Amino acid sequence: MSEKMFSEEQLEQLRSFPEISSDELIRYFTPTPADVAFVDPGRGPTDRLGMLIQLCTLPWLGFVPDEVASAPLAAVTRVAERLGVSPAVLAPYGQRAQTRSDHLVKVAEYLEWKSAPAGGQEMKELEQFLLDRAMEHDSPSLLFNLAREYLMAAKVIRPGALTLAKMIGAARKGASDLTPQMVGHLLTAQLRADLERMLAMDAGLGMTRLEWLVGPARDASASSVKVAIDKLIWLRALDAQQLDLSMLPNERRRFLAQVARRSTNQGLERRQERKFPILLAFVAQAAVEQLDEVVALFDQAVSARESRAKAKTDEALVERAKQGETRQLLITEIFPVLADPSIPDEQVGGLLRERIGMQRPGGKPTVQSACLPWGWTLGPDWSRKWATSWRVNGAEVVCPVVTRPQSRLADTPVHVADEAEVPARAGVHGQYGASIGI
Repeated sequence: MSEKMFSEEQLEQLRSFPEISSDELIRYFTPTPADVAFVDPGRGPTDRLGMLIQLCTLPWLGFVPDEVASAPLAAVTRVAERLGVSPAVLAPYGQRAQTRSDHLVKVAEYLEWKSAPAGGQEMKELEQFLLDRAMEHDSPSLLFNLAREYLMAAKVIRPGALTLAKMIGAARKGASDLTPQMVGHLLTAQLRADLERMLAMDAGLGMTRLEWLVGPARDASASSVKVAIDKLIWLRALDAQQLDLSMLPNERRRFLAQVARRSTNQGLERRQERKFPILLAFVAQAAVEQLDEVVALFDQAVSARESRAKAKTDEALVERAKQGETRQLLITEIFPVLADPSIPDEQVGGLLRERIGMQRPGGKPTVQSACLPWGWTLGPDWSRKWATSWRVNGAEVVCPVVTRPQSRLADTPVHVADEAEVPARAGVHGQYGASIGI
């Protein structure tokens, strides 16, 4: 198990000196006068330097690598200066393994650290700690670091890297075995059958239910919302939203659900009984997440439709404003001619066509009500009616129905007629489709 979790290169790194930062150098490799006095009595420079390096290394790493002489050069130089010896004297240190071990025992006693012999209380407590953490995390490297931090906090010398790796493997297997026992009461025969069907090919879907449930929505279209609702209905048919997995740590539930998302059908089938807790955790989590997805997709779909409607409305308003401006400009050109009594009736149509022009011939005259420009008033003795329409830049411009005066302008407001058909004035039908009625 440990060989699968860590490569030989990784194991070598875990049992050797790592690189040291400047902060770590100052914090851990600054021996006090008491530390120097502890290693001084009756020892030569090599043993004194080697022993002091072990004393500084233990609080830093939680253990002391076998090759003490391979400590970072910066650390060795700093400690050697405090002892007043050359860093080179460390090279032969540890040639006798017994000497290095004896020195480590004395250093541990001085620093009040404990060893962790096999079968001892410290190792049993470490095993339980690893099992508890393995229920929450499955990463071997994370478990290794958590174990190292736990041991350092307890001032227990870390076992060898291979020993600890084997303990982590055992803890992961223990967590995997314990999980089915903790959720066994939820796995009824019916639920087991439903979970089994998740791994079977569904002819209607063209895939397994698990693949269907794992597949994310591609967009916020109506079809995607319908599929999301179908998934939610299927999950609720299993009563997935009522599954209580609180006996498992949150991290364990998330880990199991993630295993279901990443695994193939064949991979889950090979797990045999262990696949059920995985699928159980997945459907319980999916029931919550699927409801959130339905709400989110529906909200996105409505927002997108609202945005499109707003864009079309804005375009329509802009176009209407352009048409209104065109009509207003044309009416401003028309009314001075129509309201001028000095212009004979038979010249009105031609004069308007000459001044304004027609861009779309054949337009049918349309009679609508409108208002005269601000301040315009017409006399009470109007006798004739007129109506005309033009097409200017694709917009239909309609003159209002009013009575044309016989004599002059007066203070009486103009009468704007309701929509009605106005007979065309004889002889004034223009080739552009406009007509002036009498």
